[in-house]
Order: sequence, then structure tokens, then C-alpha cells
Amino acid sequence: MTEAELHDGSPIELEIHGTGPALLLPVDPRPADGAKADELRRWGVDPALGRSLIEGLSDTFRVVAFDYEGHVMETPKPDTLTPGNVAADLLAVADAAGADRFAYYGYSWLALSGLQLAIRTDRLSALVMGGFPSIGGPYAEMLQVTMATHQMAAHRTPDPAPSTPPYPEQSPGDSVEDYDWSAVEVSMTEPQTRQFVTLYEALQDFDDRAAQPRIACPRLCFAGSADEIPYGESWGGVTVRIAAAVMSGRTELEAAGWDVRVLDGLDHTQAMQPANVLPVLKPWFASRLNP
Repeated sequence: MTEAELHDGSPIELEIHGTGPALLLPVDPRPADGAKADELRRWGVDPALGRSLIEGLSDTFRVVAFDYEGHVMETPKPDTLTPGNVAADLLAVADAAGADRFAYYGYSWLALSGLQLAIRTDRLSALVMGGFPSIGGPYAEMLQVTMATHQMAAHRTPDPAPSTPPYPEQSPGDSVEDYDWSAVEVSMTEPQTRQFVTLYEALQDFDDRAAQPRIACPRLCFAGSADEIPYGESWGGVTVRIAAAVMSGRTELEAAGWDVRVLDGLDHTQAMQPANVLPVLKPWFASRLNP
């Protein structure tokens, strides 16, 4: 098992599978089981999502898999999860894997992490952002959601069991638009939630349009056409519109050098599932990375 040292000195495990062009994949390579798997299925998530992506890509690419989201939940970075440090962490993973040049795929906040990486290094061979627009990103809306989450966490009895952040990827796959977010009970700790406030606060002055000329590699942005989540008043009454930003901005995205895919009828959770993602990722990466 290979390890990388992240910006705060904590180690993260990597799994490396296959041969070919290097592809960094921030997913959990270990399938969930038991109660956790049942809960993920309830939210419309494949319990073996990471493993399925690895298996679907490692016959063509050298896949470097690492559970970055799981790591920051187990080892929170409440004051240091900044865009620059996230990019540095991803580069540390590439270094530990011996990948001087590498491609990257991330979904949701891990997609915006890829964008921050792309404007800070010339080592990227290709970039795919899923479930987050590369131009016109909802940084202000996500700050409101994360601040509300933090306030809830700060006023509850701490739960020692780590949880995944209550962002769009946790919404039930079959009823996103009708889901009552005001009924959600936050189970994260104060440090876990504060690190995402730190991240989105640091992104408030980020101009993703002005950043486009700094991206030198081939790039793809995709989203489900039904990717929109209205949060209740407990979350600041915010609506996070991913699909609208990608679809209305398609001409601008393509002019800036992005390939764009819209997955018809899929919401945020559905568009991240392996059965829907692999038919997009594999041929695109193959066309950009293989001679």
C-alpha cells in the first residue's frame, strides 16, 4: 500500500491499479458493506462506486485511487482546507504514485478541486469535472449551505462517527426535487463542517471565467440535466443549480476549450453512478490520453 503525506502532515493511502496513462481518481476503493451499504443504497448511491470506477478504467489506465473525502472527514482540516492546500494534496498524491503527468476526474466539490489543481500546475494531461460547472460555479450558494451546516453542527452533541457532507451528492436519487432538506439532521462534527466553510470562503473571490486561460490541458465538464437542489430555510433557502449553469453556459464553456456532456434526465446523485459515468469518462480519456 502506497501513502502520500498531505499538507497537514497526515497520511492518505493510495491504491494503484492497471497500466497506461496515469489517472488520479479521488474515490473510496473499498466497497461499503452492512448498514453503511444499505444507507448508501437508500440515497441512490452504489456502495461499490469507487471500486466500480476503478475496475471500469484500470484496463486502459493506471488508476491512482484515494479516498480524499473520507480522509478529510476522518482527519478534519478546519482551518487549512483551502484551494491551494487541496491542490497541493492532489500533487502530493501524484508524487507518491510516481506520476509526473496525470489526468484527474472529480465529482461535485472534488470537481472544483480539480479546477483549482489545473490552474496551479502544468502536470495535468486531462481534466474531467462532473457535477460542478467549470464556469459560473455556485460558490456563493455553497458557502451559504456550508455555513448553515456548520451552525447546526456547532449546536448539537458531537457524534464520533464520521459522516459524508450533506451536499447534493447525498440527495435521494429518485426524489431530489421533492426532498425536504429541512428534515435532515446534521451528524457531522464542528471541525468536519468548518473545513468546508474554510474552503468556500476562500473561493468567494475566485473568478472562474478569468481563470480559464490558465488551464492548459484537454478538459471535459458534465452534469445531469436534472441536477438542481432547493435547500430549505434551515439551509438558507438556497437552490444549487448545477444543470442550469452547464446547459445555459454551454456555448461559453465550449469557446473556452471545454467538451461538454449533459446526461439527460439525471440528477446529481444519478449522474455520479458508475453505469452513467463510465460511458462518458472512458472514451473521452482514451481519446485524449492514448496515442
